[in-house]
Amino acid sequence: MTRDGAIAVLEDIALRYGQTVALDGITLTIPSGCLAGLIGPDGVGKSSLLAIMAGARQIQAGRAYVLGGNMADSAVRSALCPRIAYMPQGLGKNLYPDLTIRENIEFFGRLFEEPRCEREARMAELLFSTGLAPFADRPAKKLSGGMKQKLGLCCSLIHDPDLLILDEPTTGVDPLSRRQFWRLIERIRARRPTISVLVATAYMEEAERFDWLAAVDAGRIVAVGSPSQLERATKASSVEEAFIALLPECERVGYHAFATFRRPDADAEPVIVAEDLTRRFGDFTAVDHVNFTIKREEIFGFVGSNGCGKTTTMKMLTGLLPSSEGEVRLFGRPLDARDLNARKRVGYMSQAFSLYTELTVRQNLDLHARLFHLPVQKAKERIAELVETLGLAEYMDEQAQDLPLGIRQRLSLAVAIVHEPDLLILDEPTSGVDPIARDQFWNFLTDLARNRGITIFVSTHFMNEAERCDRIALMDSGRVLATDTPAGLMQARSAKSLEEAFIDYLEDAERTRSGTEEPNLSFESESIEKVAPFSHGSNMKLGMSARFSFKRLAACTIRETLELARDRVRLGFAILGTTFLMLVFGFGISTDVNGLTFAVLDHDRSHESRSYLEALRGSTYFTEKPPLTDYAALEKRLADGEIDAAIEIPPGFGRNIMRGQSTAVAAWVDGARPFIAQTIRGYLQGLHQLYLGDPLMKTGQTAKPAAAAVQIRFKYNQNFDSIYAMVPAQLAMQLALFPAILMALAVVREKELGSITNLYVTPVTRLEFLLGKQVPYVGLAMINFALMFTMAQLVFHVPLKGSFLTLFLGTLIYVVTTTAYGMLVSTFARTQIAALFGTAILTVLPATMFAGMLVPVSSLTGMAQIMGRFFPMTYYLPISVGTFTKGLGFRDLYAEILVLVAFVPALTTFTLLLLRKQER
Repeated sequence: MTRDGAIAVLEDIALRYGQTVALDGITLTIPSGCLAGLIGPDGVGKSSLLAIMAGARQIQAGRAYVLGGNMADSAVRSALCPRIAYMPQGLGKNLYPDLTIRENIEFFGRLFEEPRCEREARMAELLFSTGLAPFADRPAKKLSGGMKQKLGLCCSLIHDPDLLILDEPTTGVDPLSRRQFWRLIERIRARRPTISVLVATAYMEEAERFDWLAAVDAGRIVAVGSPSQLERATKASSVEEAFIALLPECERVGYHAFATFRRPDADAEPVIVAEDLTRRFGDFTAVDHVNFTIKREEIFGFVGSNGCGKTTTMKMLTGLLPSSEGEVRLFGRPLDARDLNARKRVGYMSQAFSLYTELTVRQNLDLHARLFHLPVQKAKERIAELVETLGLAEYMDEQAQDLPLGIRQRLSLAVAIVHEPDLLILDEPTSGVDPIARDQFWNFLTDLARNRGITIFVSTHFMNEAERCDRIALMDSGRVLATDTPAGLMQARSAKSLEEAFIDYLEDAERTRSGTEEPNLSFESESIEKVAPFSHGSNMKLGMSARFSFKRLAACTIRETLELARDRVRLGFAILGTTFLMLVFGFGISTDVNGLTFAVLDHDRSHESRSYLEALRGSTYFTEKPPLTDYAALEKRLADGEIDAAIEIPPGFGRNIMRGQSTAVAAWVDGARPFIAQTIRGYLQGLHQLYLGDPLMKTGQTAKPAAAAVQIRFKYNQNFDSIYAMVPAQLAMQLALFPAILMALAVVREKELGSITNLYVTPVTRLEFLLGKQVPYVGLAMINFALMFTMAQLVFHVPLKGSFLTLFLGTLIYVVTTTAYGMLVSTFARTQIAALFGTAILTVLPATMFAGMLVPVSSLTGMAQIMGRFFPMTYYLPISVGTFTKGLGFRDLYAEILVLVAFVPALTTFTLLLLRKQER
C-alpha cells in the first residue's frame, strides 16, 4: 500500500509487552524526502514504533507499509533491507566494541555484499565526512559518545539507504558532538535530497530543526505537522510548550511552569570542597584532578555528556567509591566512608532507578525510613509530608515497577530525602521524563533548596536544566572546563546561549589536547567531493541475494574471529580451560584403588593365621599398618581414617582349619566412601577365595589338579589402569562442554549488547548468522583437540592404537555437533550468566550420567536411555575410546560417525525454528 509522498503508512498499529500497552492503535502517514521526527519522553512508544518500521519488531496488530511494502511479509522485509538503515537507541548499540572503526564499517559493508572497491570508496567518504578518518584503527569501545554515534551513522549509511531511521541518536552526547551530528545529517540530505530521515528524540529544542513532527504520548499520536504548525495550533513559542499544550488535560492538572527563586547567599559556608579529585581504573583516568566548591542552599549543576565522569565524581563524594588522588571535605571535615553520622546527612539518587521494584510505594518509603532509624511516629509524619508534597497519594499501593517514569522519579526523590538530609546528590534525575514531569521535579528541587535549606548537587546533560542551577561546572573527558553561574559562562564566551558557551569550551579543550581526542571538525567547511565518486548502490540493491550467501556468512565469521582474538579472557578460557581440566581430571581423578590401608587384630597368632594374612601382605592393593591391640584401637583408627579396613582373626582359627572345621574371619571396612568400601570388599572376598582354594596355603600339602578351570583374559587394558579410559573420556567431555558454552555465550552476548538488532534489520539470514558465528568456535575446538591429543601422548602416555584420521574426522563432526548444541541452548537464554550455567548443566549432567562415562548406555533403561541416545557424546565416546584403546578404525566406527552427522542438521533446524528474525 502506498500513498503519494509517503515513506511509511501505519494503520491501527498496536503493541503490548505483557499487560503494558506500548502502542495503542496508531494510524500515521509519514511524508517522504524530509527530516521527520517522533517527539516525546521515554516510554511513550517511539522506539517500538521505529522498530516496527525498520522490521526489527514483530507486528502484533495492525498494518505497516514502508517504502510501499508490507512489513508483516518476511519476503518483503528481506527485499526492503537494503533500502532501510536503522540505528537503535543507545550509544553504539549496533556496534561491536572490540572491532575498530574501520572493521565495524567493513562488516556492515560485507553484510550488504558491496564490492570491495565500492565499499572502500564509500568508507573513505564516510570517515572523512564524519571526522573519524584519523581514528580508523581505534576500537569502538574506546570512543567517546559522540564518536560512537558518528560511527553508528557510518555503519547505517554504508549501503546508501533510501530511509534512515535514527532512534534518539544524540541522547547522552555533548552539545558539540550533537551539533556536529546534525550538520552531518544536513550535508547528507543536501547531497541526496531524496533520502528520508526519521528520528525519535526527547530533546524538544532538537525537534525545532525537523521538517515534520509527530507528537507521541502513552502509545498514541496526539498531533502531527511541522514545528511551526504545532506552535501556531497551540499558540506556543516553542515545540516544548506546544507538546505540553497537546497533552491530555488529565496530565496537565496542577502543572505550573518552572519558576525561578532567589539565589542563595554568596557568602554561605561550603558544604562540599573537592581538591584535585582523581579516579583511575587501571590505565584509564575517569576523573582527572577536579576542583570545585558547593555552598549551603546552592543548586550546583554538573553538566556533561555520558561517560565524561559525572557519575564517578558523585560516587566519590558519597563515599561509594574511593578516590585515587585528591581530597574531599564534606561539611568541613575530610570525607570518611565509615562515618555513618556524616552519611546520614547526605541523600543520594542514582542515575538508574534503584528502588525495590517488587515493593509498593508505601513499602519502599517505610523500608528506607527504617534503614535511617527514624522513630516510628516521626517516620509516619515524614512519609505523610512527602506523599502530599510530591503527589504520591494515589500511587501508595502500586508496585514501583508499575509506576510511570515521572512518578518513579518522584518516589526516588522521596526516598532520598526521607531522612531530611542536609545535602542531596542527584545523578541525572530527569533523564527520559516528559516536560511536565521535568518542570514539576525542578520546582520540588528549588523548594528544597530555598525553603528547606538543602544543598543540591545535580548532574544533567540538558542545557535548559543547567540554566536553572545557581552555578554549574562544565565537564568533559574527566576534567572540569569551567565553573560559574550560567550567565557568567555565557558572558565569558560572548555566547547567546549556554549550549553555545559549552561548545566553545569543548572546542578549546579539543585544541588543547592537540589531536589526542576527536578534533574540531575543520572538515565541515571542506568539500566532500574530494573523495572519489561512487554509485549509490542501486546495482548492489538489485543484485543482492535474498537466499543463502557465503559472502554474508564470511562477514559474520570474520567479525566473530576478530572479536574472539581480541577478547583475551575469553580466548584464554577457551584454549587453556580444556587443557587445565584435562590435567585435573587425568591426574586427580582415578578409578584405580591401590594402597588401601589395613591393620590386623590377630587373636590366634598361629601359622595358619599368618599364612592367611600373607595373601593380603603380598597384594599391591593393600598396605599394612601396625597391628591392633584391642577393639577400642580398632574403632579409633577406623574413625580417624588411619586405616580403611581391619581384619580380625578369631581364637582357634588355625586349629579349626587343620581339623577341617568351619571358622570365620571378620573384616571391618570404613563405609563412609561407598565406592572404596565396595572395592575393598571385593578384594577381600577374592583373596579369601584364593586362600580357600589353595590347600598348600592351608596345610602345606600339594593340591590335586581341578577337572576343569576357567581362564580369564583381558584385552586392551590388561592392567586395569584407569588412565587409559579417563583420558579418552575427558577428550569427549571437554569437547562437549567448552565449545557448547562458548557458542552459547557468543549468541547471547549479542542479545545483551543489543547488536542482535543487526540480525533483524540487515539482509543476513538466520542460517548465515549462526553458521558464521559457529565456524571460529569449530576451529578453536579443533585447536583444543590438538592440545589434548598431544597431552594424551606426551603427558599421560596414552598411545593411539587406532586410526588417527578416523579420530580426527569423528572429532571434527563432533565439535560441529556440540557447537550446534550450544546454539540451541542460546535460544532459551537472555543473559550470558543464564547461558553459561544452562549450557554447563545441560552438558555435564547427560555427559556423566547418560552418555556412557560411568554406566554403559545399553545398561540404562527408560527415560535415562532415551536421554543418552539423544546426546552426541554417546556416539563420540566409542570413537575416542575405540581409537585410543582398542585400535579401531573407520570400518569399525562409521555407524557412530554417521549418527553424529545426523545431529548437525537436526540441531541446526531446531535452532532456526527457535531463533527469530524479529523481536517480539
